[in-house]
Amino acid sequence: MTQAVITGIASYVPDDILDNEMLSQMVDTNDEWITTRVGIKERRILREEGKGSSWLGIKAVNRLFADYDIDPLSIDLLICPTSNPDYRFPSTASVIAHECGLKKAYAYDIQAACAGFIVGMQDARAYIQSGLYKRIVVVCAEKMSSMTDYQDRQTCPLFGDGAGAVLVEPSDDPALGVMDAEIHVDGSGLPHLLMKAGGSVKPASHETVDAREHYVYQEGRAVYKHAVFDMLRSSLTVMQRNGLNAENLDWFVPHQANLRIIEAIGGRIKLPEEKILVNIQKRGNTSAASIPICLDEFKHKLHKGDKIVLTAFGAGFTWGAMYLVWAIDPVE
Repeated sequence: MTQAVITGIASYVPDDILDNEMLSQMVDTNDEWITTRVGIKERRILREEGKGSSWLGIKAVNRLFADYDIDPLSIDLLICPTSNPDYRFPSTASVIAHECGLKKAYAYDIQAACAGFIVGMQDARAYIQSGLYKRIVVVCAEKMSSMTDYQDRQTCPLFGDGAGAVLVEPSDDPALGVMDAEIHVDGSGLPHLLMKAGGSVKPASHETVDAREHYVYQEGRAVYKHAVFDMLRSSLTVMQRNGLNAENLDWFVPHQANLRIIEAIGGRIKLPEEKILVNIQKRGNTSAASIPICLDEFKHKLHKGDKIVLTAFGAGFTWGAMYLVWAIDPVE
């Protein structure tokens, strides 16, 4: 069977840093409170007026093309997982495709919240294996600051902005690429993690704006409990199906939402800390973009043939895990 293989990766985060000390001037919080609860020290924020998630995605895709000498006209499809589309319509994917010169590609958005990269990769895998498309860009672009309430001390320390992009292509090598995935959704999680207004159920109004219902609403305890259990369960399922364990797994890359969640899952799988890739301290939670940004920032450690498990959890509730074998050697 044809394998879907990541053959290129790049990411982009804005220049502007919002650290915990700066946040403490905006809301009743402090560095110790944030660090002990979620492990975040700083996050990057896109502050320029008139620039949305697509701008971040364009930066990541253009960097991908430049780094790997990719012709935009060779791309068949662009998939954009995002929780922060530029507009209700058209798709953010269509904006990125146009600005990056993908004149021969189709493009569409995915709404799978923080699990978007895994879901997008599963779509790309299916297209590659079917033969419908051969060169696919999956670009996760998230301007999380656009939906963050900086008057809410519980949620505003969590989120940062950024984008990550990968090129996915077919390979005849059965030992490389996406090997397995486990993806789930449970709509009963709706009340615990959502944006209450702005959709067709509760359109924008003076009342919804005054009630600050156009920001992320999260019930932290419920989300924490489900995230640990579901990410752990899906990761173990994929690992057991493929004969993986703490000894032969090279890298574990969890969604960067909360350092305590990451440590809890890693501890239960009995993984040594050095095998868990973590950049949440400087990036915060960039939703769907967190896994590709993390992979890109640690790509100097990744070697062709490395066995990697990815896992994520987000609104929906949507969650899952993916096992892939890395196909890119680090650049010296």
